[in-house]
Amino acid sequence: MERAENLENSLDAILNKEQLAGVGNLVEDRNKLHYQADILLEAIDERKASEESHQVSIIQSLSAIFDYSVKKTFPAITDHKISITQSSKEAFGDYQCNSAIALNKTLKSMGDQRNPRQVAEAIITNVVPNKIIQKLDVAGAGFINIFINPEFLKGEIRKILTKGVLPPIISRKQRVIIDMSSPNIAKEMHVGHLRSTIIGDSISKLLIFLGHEVIKINHIGDWGTQFGMLIAHLQDVYPDFEKTSPPIGDLQKFYKEAKKRFDDDVDFKKRAHSAVVSLQNGEHLHTTAWKLICDISRKEFQKIYDRLDIEDLIEKGESFYQSRMQSIVDDLKKQQMLVEDEGRLLMWPTKGEVPLTIVKSDGGFTYDTSDMAAIKYRVQEQGGDRLIYVVDSGQSLHLSSVFDAAAKAGFYNPLSQRAEHVGFGLVLGEDKKKFKTRSGETVRLVDLLDEGLERATKRLQEKGRENDLDESELQQIRKSVAYGCIKYADLSHNRIGDYVFSFDKMLDDKGNTAVYLLYAYTRIW
Repeated sequence: MERAENLENSLDAILNKEQLAGVGNLVEDRNKLHYQADILLEAIDERKASEESHQVSIIQSLSAIFDYSVKKTFPAITDHKISITQSSKEAFGDYQCNSAIALNKTLKSMGDQRNPRQVAEAIITNVVPNKIIQKLDVAGAGFINIFINPEFLKGEIRKILTKGVLPPIISRKQRVIIDMSSPNIAKEMHVGHLRSTIIGDSISKLLIFLGHEVIKINHIGDWGTQFGMLIAHLQDVYPDFEKTSPPIGDLQKFYKEAKKRFDDDVDFKKRAHSAVVSLQNGEHLHTTAWKLICDISRKEFQKIYDRLDIEDLIEKGESFYQSRMQSIVDDLKKQQMLVEDEGRLLMWPTKGEVPLTIVKSDGGFTYDTSDMAAIKYRVQEQGGDRLIYVVDSGQSLHLSSVFDAAAKAGFYNPLSQRAEHVGFGLVLGEDKKKFKTRSGETVRLVDLLDEGLERATKRLQEKGRENDLDESELQQIRKSVAYGCIKYADLSHNRIGDYVFSFDKMLDDKGNTAVYLLYAYTRIW
């Protein structure tokens, strides 16, 4: 040990001699560089291994390549965005980088007088050699045409054929919370719920495939003044409901009966209001009645979800947030964000001209309050990095205001978390009006699925498929065809646009339909 210390001291003495000044620092720098090189080599090895188990995203890869080139070519520009798009014509290559034009404006403000073409040519000179790009050229006012290497594409296709479709590499795994479906208790699911349910489930599958953690939330409408009339009606029609389960086969009919009494009978209306207060106070009889009504609806919802293969949908409805409402109000009061107006407490978002009603004049809470509570819970308690609300486009202004107000209150940070509205259009009938039954009522989702089964069965019979299949196979195939066609017809249309619902078109075996794809799939395999 002593000998080692002596040798070390001797080495230090040599390195500290005047003629060897700085050698010690060089040795230290060399060791640091070796360490950094080892880390880089490890990162490269990890990246190569990752590429074997992931699909290469061409646009992401090209963006990274050109980002590096721009940084190397113009180190003084610290804030720039790389724009990669697919080429509009084959002669212009496979992709185009259009960043040179925007960079030219920035460079001119810094005194660099090069035109966009010269900027583009400078970028090209610093593009590092890679396996993705075959060649680059500059066209027009400074567009960089990118030609993809066919050998790279062959390698990616081989990977797909041997390993299947793989996810791209993601920079960071996120916890994503999706608000979807969200039917109302005591009401039938209708065609509008079809869109939210199917789109939300598809988004969740894509995000899971990419490697993110996804939590699907069913924000059901299971609280509010309507439960007062339902509970009062239940007490009148089935007074022994605590001991004997009431035979409510059609909850929609039950709801309409209660609503009619609420509108026509003043005494019943008073009892309904009283029942709401009792429910909010947690009285046993009223809570039991509320749970019973919710359970009946829940079972009907689940039948729909089972038919559509919707799994892992976690129920957290309006009632879940009731215990959190007052803390939201207290928090906003503490931050002096509430304004009193005719007995109400309002909150003005940073943007927009419509305030949120946080507390009503009677002291009750609103959907605005529960939506604020939901955002706070999903970010601060569930740890959500990204919140996705799959709700019809008519709720765009409301959700925009809620997101803005929640950020203002500090319930989530837009710089590190995302809250976004995935809106969708209406489902129209063949008359191009809102999809209704002949009697003018909203189309029940269960009826839509039943009709899909009937039409799919008829189409299979027309093609003589029942002669080739046993009964269990026929039942399974008709379900796959019917529900697959309904889902695909919805997803194949522009999400934010309205679309015309037509069984004849969706069951056609020609064109952009699920039937065509199913036939193609069976032929391939």
